[in-house]
Amino acid sequence: MEKTKWVIDPSHSKIGFKVRHLMISHVLGNFKQFEGVVLTEGNDFTKASVNLTISSASVDTEIADRDTHLKSADFFDVEKYPELTFSDSKIEDLGDDTYELTGNLTIKGIAKPVKLTVEFGGVMKDPWGNEKAGFSLTGKINRKDWGLNWNSALEAGGELVGEDVKLICDIELAKQA
Repeated sequence: MEKTKWVIDPSHSKIGFKVRHLMISHVLGNFKQFEGVVLTEGNDFTKASVNLTISSASVDTEIADRDTHLKSADFFDVEKYPELTFSDSKIEDLGDDTYELTGNLTIKGIAKPVKLTVEFGGVMKDPWGNEKAGFSLTGKINRKDWGLNWNSALEAGGELVGEDVKLICDIELAKQA
C-alpha cells in the first residue's frame, strides 16, 4: 500500500514541557520552531512512522534570562546541539483512541528511548477541504538522562529545578496530496 504523508501544522500545534521549580511550583515552556513528518498506510496511524525535529534555540518560557540560561551549555547547549529529535519505533493500541508511542528522543547528542501516551482526536476536513488529524501526547522524562544536569541546592533542602520533566504536546497533522 502506498504511504500517506502528513506534516505537522505548526500554527495548530504546540510542543511543551513542565518542570518543578523550588519544589513548590512549576515552570511551563515550549518550543516555537519544529517540524515533523508522519507516514501512514491510508489513515491508519497504528502503523505510522514518526520523525520530529525541534530547534533547541526556540525554547521559550516567557522569561528572556531563563531562556538564555536554557540555551547555554548548562542545559541545551544550542550552539553545539541545534536540534532535538524524536523518531518512533513502535505504536501500541491501548483502546479507546489511546496509544503508547515508543521512540528515541535525542537531546545533546544522547538518544534514549521514551514512551508517550497518545490520545487520538480523530480526522476531519477543515473548511478549505484539507484533511487534518489531531493528537494529544503526554509523557515524563528525567532531564539528567540527557545530560541536562545543572541545578542549585536550596537552603531549606532540595534543589531549584526538578529532575522530572512532563512533556505536553498537542499536534495537528495536515495530510499531503
